[in-house]
Amino acid sequence: MKKIIYVLILPLVVVSGLVFSFAPFANGSGATSELKNKTSKKSIQRPLTEAESKAELEKWEASPDGIAYKKWEASPAGKKVHASAVNISKSIREFTTMEGMITSLSLPPGSRLGLGVMVRINGEDYILSFGLEKSNEFQHLRKLKVNDKISIKSHNISQAPKYAYPILSGDYVERNSKILYKRPISKDRC
Repeated sequence: MKKIIYVLILPLVVVSGLVFSFAPFANGSGATSELKNKTSKKSIQRPLTEAESKAELEKWEASPDGIAYKKWEASPAGKKVHASAVNISKSIREFTTMEGMITSLSLPPGSRLGLGVMVRINGEDYILSFGLEKSNEFQHLRKLKVNDKISIKSHNISQAPKYAYPILSGDYVERNSKILYKRPISKDRC
């Protein structure tokens, strides 16, 4: 008797399991359909042509932010920041080591760059920024002191009217041949 009940119930369980597992796909709202909708809704952005880039730049330069930036860039403060950036641009481009000295463990007042220090390279001051702290990835950097000599590598330098110094991205820092920080490679990069 038990065997007959099992034989009758087993097909019901299998069939109901199949019905429930394929039910979302019957009306087109299943995972496959959702995935197709998400990828089709995301626009694949192609790189701008040179003419389009130039038009976008001109549009931005005509905006209030662009006008304010151009004024700052032409001011003595802007020219000083730009000259400091040019001073190390070759090292940035080639990702070569730059020798620097920590001049301050805090950033200028009002800075919103995350963790960073002030550093002097070739007689010029720079903001060495590492970004927002997400974990204890910066623990070795917290051991730095004023007047420590460090070796720096960076892929990026930027300028902003808010800051009187160029902003150097800290991609690699070492002191006394010991690596203090190395930026992790992004998983999204090619």
